[in-house]
Amino acid sequence: MKLLSNTEVREKLKGIEGWKVKGNKLQKIYKFRKYMDGIKFVNKLAELAEKEEHHPDITIIWTTVTVELTTHDAGGLTLYDIKMAKKINEV
Repeated sequence: MKLLSNTEVREKLKGIEGWKVKGNKLQKIYKFRKYMDGIKFVNKLAELAEKEEHHPDITIIWTTVTVELTTHDAGGLTLYDIKMAKKINEV
């Protein structure tokens, strides 16, 4: 899979709310009112990741869930990550 340039990533992220580039990853931070709301979100996200066969890095700290995407096999960001960011926003 082809790595995207920084310019390509910025262009393709337009219209995908809340995602930012952090190193060679896309990152979005979600805040929830209650701990279990974040856990429910992560469970839905895990189902999506299995279906898409593209698994984000997920960090849970109390009511904050941080999601990071990268294509590990390619060593950086690809169209796969952009598409997954869009799908995660629909969760």
